[in-house]
Amino acid sequence: MSDRYFMDRPIVDSLAVLDGAEAHHLIHVMRARPGTEIVLFDGSGAEFPARVERLGRAEVELSVLGRDEIDRELPRAVTLAVALPKGDRQRWLVEKATELGVARLVPLRTTRSVAQPVQQAIGRLRRAAIEASKQCGRNRLLEIAEPQAWPDFLADTAAEPCRLLAHPAEDAAKSHPLRAAHSTDPVLLAVGPEGGFTDEEVALGTVAGWQPVDLGPRILRTETAAILLAAIFGAS
Repeated sequence: MSDRYFMDRPIVDSLAVLDGAEAHHLIHVMRARPGTEIVLFDGSGAEFPARVERLGRAEVELSVLGRDEIDRELPRAVTLAVALPKGDRQRWLVEKATELGVARLVPLRTTRSVAQPVQQAIGRLRRAAIEASKQCGRNRLLEIAEPQAWPDFLADTAAEPCRLLAHPAEDAAKSHPLRAAHSTDPVLLAVGPEGGFTDEEVALGTVAGWQPVDLGPRILRTETAAILLAAIFGAS
């Protein structure tokens, strides 16, 4: 869906002005002309067919032709809390989480974290979420939350009914993620860094009511484990 463009403010009138990186792409990459028709979305859940009326050097004026309520979200809210991997694997994780319908991604600070979620990196991930939404057709953006330390995240989510922690359990048959997959209740999924959560962090989680889930006998990279869990709940 290359004709989709994101507006960073609500679309409420019959005229919209696209600027920034989105306008640059439409003007200089797509070579739009007056009369070109595209689709706008603003993260509200709707999409807006629009027509180019005027092109400036750094902005595009468009007529908004309608509002289509098109819901491509999951029947349940999925939050993915993960200690971010290094480098380009972060962007890959955000892209796939967006495609799978994850509602919120929380970068975690843990004892063994290999990448510190600084503000510049968070900004890049938010842009990646926009690009992935344009591609896959979502009209709501994956929320990239502010980073949290694991104990703080546990405290903030204590009231949530379904919380699953990726960690091998003594009784794997009782900790398989499919047991909780078929529900419409919101679900929180937590994945540790390379090397996993420490024993102390796992103990904090289980005491707080998180259920360990076993993802099989092979060692998975952080982003693989995160997307595996998101796919299980995204397909349910």
